[in-house]
Amino acid sequence: MVGLAALTLVRRGEADQGGTGQPSFSANAKTAAAAQAAVISPPGTHAPRAQAATSRTTVPAATTPRQTGPIRRPGGQVYHPRELADLPDVEALNRLRDAGVPVLLYGPPGTGKTSLVEAAFEDLLTVAGDGDTTVGDLVGEYTQDDAGGYVFQYGPLVTAMTEGRALLIDDATLISPKVLAALYPAMDGRRQIQVKAHRGETIKAEPGFYVVAGHNPGVHGAVLTQALASRFSVQIQIGTDYDLALALRIDARVVRVARHLAHQVELGELGWAPQLRELLSYQRTEAVLGTKAALANLVGIAPVEDRDAVATAVIKAAGVKKIAPLTLGKQLPASAARPPGSTGSAHRGRAR
Repeated sequence: MVGLAALTLVRRGEADQGGTGQPSFSANAKTAAAAQAAVISPPGTHAPRAQAATSRTTVPAATTPRQTGPIRRPGGQVYHPRELADLPDVEALNRLRDAGVPVLLYGPPGTGKTSLVEAAFEDLLTVAGDGDTTVGDLVGEYTQDDAGGYVFQYGPLVTAMTEGRALLIDDATLISPKVLAALYPAMDGRRQIQVKAHRGETIKAEPGFYVVAGHNPGVHGAVLTQALASRFSVQIQIGTDYDLALALRIDARVVRVARHLAHQVELGELGWAPQLRELLSYQRTEAVLGTKAALANLVGIAPVEDRDAVATAVIKAAGVKKIAPLTLGKQLPASAARPPGSTGSAHRGRAR
């Protein structure tokens, strides 16, 4: 049962799992709070999230937003809300959840789709979708316990349904449509699913259960089927806020490059432009390795087919003569490669 408890913590983001073969578990920043807040229990034993709007479908626009300022995400990063329908985006998502309106967020990778959902919903569970995602990854499957027997470990979909929590299907359009079909009965009027692998058990959604999905249209293999699109009544395009990038004190020249490249992408002249994720990475790299290395890395992370255009834009904006991807150079002399503070002969450690 200890192993099952640890797996439950991992699914909630309240512990980390590592290792290959026999898994190992370690505490993270949320583990201590989880130990004080609740005991680990099977799906359905936690009190569901209260449904704020069971008899109405609209919310007066004059209602004071619940969340307006910067919000700290589970990993410690700060999210800065943006405007959506004359509301902070996190507040708009919460109102849509209260009204039971599923949301699909779409846009290039790195624009903050996942960050927005994490900031909006403290009770969030996440499924990271890819081509290998199975029904078992959503609903659950049998796993071996410490005694060598097999027990059924519920998946994040069942946990979210029985505990009335929000569920993010990240990169949903990379998941096979046959796998996603297991989710649909939980989202429509039935609000229940059958767990065929566990004696055909019926799982009913508690109030508060909510599904939001992310879609990266430009990613190879991402297919938005009609069946998936029709399940999401609201679809919101997410792009990079370059004004926010400037407010975060990212080099204005690099932000200008990103804007220019983004415009070329819109015109169909280019396939890639730095998004907020890449701009934040640039800022961190610059702080550690300096401007020259950060600019070189910005060019290097661009897709090969777009790299020359990115390099040209960086050269023009930064006023440098030449820029190339960050690359290892010649081997340093032994004396230069020695760690700072080290002393003694280069022959130290040789058998005598």
